[in-house]
Amino acid sequence: MLASLHEWLIAPFDYGFMKRALIASFALSLAAPPMGVFLVLRGMSLIGDAMAHAILPGVALGFLLAGFSLPAMSLGGILSGLLVAGLAGSVSQMSGQREDAAMASFFLISLAAGVMLVSLGGSSVDLTHVLFGSILAVNSTSLLLIAAISSLIVITLAVIFRALVVECLDPLFLRGQGVRGSLAHGVFLGLVVLNLTAGFQTLGTLMAVGLMMLPATAARFWSKRLEGLIGVAIAIALVASAGGLLLSYHLSIPSGPAIILLAGAGYLFSALFGRHHSLLRRLRHRAAPLGAPEPH
Repeated sequence: MLASLHEWLIAPFDYGFMKRALIASFALSLAAPPMGVFLVLRGMSLIGDAMAHAILPGVALGFLLAGFSLPAMSLGGILSGLLVAGLAGSVSQMSGQREDAAMASFFLISLAAGVMLVSLGGSSVDLTHVLFGSILAVNSTSLLLIAAISSLIVITLAVIFRALVVECLDPLFLRGQGVRGSLAHGVFLGLVVLNLTAGFQTLGTLMAVGLMMLPATAARFWSKRLEGLIGVAIAIALVASAGGLLLSYHLSIPSGPAIILLAGAGYLFSALFGRHHSLLRRLRHRAAPLGAPEPH
């Protein structure tokens, strides 16, 4: 029994590429879910997906100039994401259009431009690598960069944590304290761009947002407190990362989609059996006699 457990759960990580993939996915799992929690609280759940597409042209341009150089592609992705965020915000302020509508427009333009650039400068294999990532191909340089970006995100998020919470709950109070809400909003969007840039090497530009949003949305079924939401989201992301890599190893399936599908399974399980607002909770509430205490 123990030998079988070791063979299934421990032995795969004896390989160097599996160890690097696990460390990279764990680093992303610590940084991405808290960002997703704040996106959900701010009613910006789909902005993460838009920003994931916004980094694609920069990643593609870095690929054209330097090949599969993670520093060049990451720098291009950061600049592209910040540019799109700035343009969407400017259009929203000048025209009065909602920011999410402006962001959706720019992300469609970015997606088309990025795919066109990669297609012009590479093959279908290159396009697949950029769009869907390859976490098992993470080398020491990539791992160091991912860990550095994730650490920067966690530290910065800790510094602006109170401002983000207040902006979500009472933006007028934040202004009364002399803190511009737009500054906190801009820093937060910058962190989202950094997070997605760190994740594109492992999960690709199309699925990097999955590790950010799926654990965050699943956590809403288990906790009503912000600390609980963040803790549960991180736990789900860590389990999905390790489990997805193991499934990928044993079943010979793509690792990135396996991680995101496992996170998706966590969301579906939470929606069905979670402590708050889940299907099971609603059925129990309906079945309880009138005036009886709510079942726990």
